[in-house]
Amino acid sequence: MKVLNFGSLNLDYVYRVSHFVLPGETLSSKSQKINCGGKGLNQSLALAKAGAKVYHAGCVGQGGGILRKMLEQNGVCVDYLREVGEIQGNAMIQVNDSGENCILLFGGSNQCVEKRQVKETLVGFEAGDYLVLQNEINELPYIVDTAYERGMRIVLNPSPYDEKIEKVNLNYVSWLMVNEVEMEQISGSGDPQKAWELLHSRYPQLSVAITLGGDGSICYSREQRCRQKAYSVEAVDTTAAGDTYTGYFVAGLMEGQTLSECMRRAAAASALGVTREGAGVSIPDRDEVAKWMKEREL
Repeated sequence: MKVLNFGSLNLDYVYRVSHFVLPGETLSSKSQKINCGGKGLNQSLALAKAGAKVYHAGCVGQGGGILRKMLEQNGVCVDYLREVGEIQGNAMIQVNDSGENCILLFGGSNQCVEKRQVKETLVGFEAGDYLVLQNEINELPYIVDTAYERGMRIVLNPSPYDEKIEKVNLNYVSWLMVNEVEMEQISGSGDPQKAWELLHSRYPQLSVAITLGGDGSICYSREQRCRQKAYSVEAVDTTAAGDTYTGYFVAGLMEGQTLSECMRRAAAASALGVTREGAGVSIPDRDEVAKWMKEREL
């Protein structure tokens, strides 16, 4: 069983600020760093660090060589990356004193995916393999349709939510990974139970994992509902928290873990990650997570 992440690669320009910039305000940042990021890259790193054999497909633009290198250094197969002439996708990230963030994206090279690339990539995968997707690349509906035809298990994180998601056939998706805001955007309800009922009535095959910040996470499938409390930590930077959760959660599914086991390890990995600065570099490996969890059980 293999997992393909067809996803974004970003250069993250991270600014430490006392508070998020207000309309009309000019604010001096406390520091500035350039990190490797993008939801796709972060999730691939999390999958690899959780122990999965992961392949990353996408587009590397001008200035993006460091992103390819980071994936390679962490054991991610980059055979399906394609180089394009567009500027590398990037993000401007403000991180405040509470560790919260706000993000402004520029698609760049991430919007250069072509249908031919999709076809050539998915030929290397078969029924039962996992496909992880986010909404930071183009051709998302086509990728979902083509992967479903091949019998792949599709995991979709519909972030950032926009009209493109409405064109994706969610009947083809196995797992939807959302936070509280995305849950309401995609279902029409801010209540997790009501949101699940609405989505399940429309898409009977769909399972949903909802991350709720300090309130933990909750998963709904046709067979069960499972709740996971959040680990209490002092957050430094939450940029890659959701991506870490997704990567570890999917790796757990691939290993045959129970739903509660998948959620517990994913929550621990995410909690440990937010105690560190940066996106991809903040993601812990499976041994770190196992040790951290064990220490909290003593």
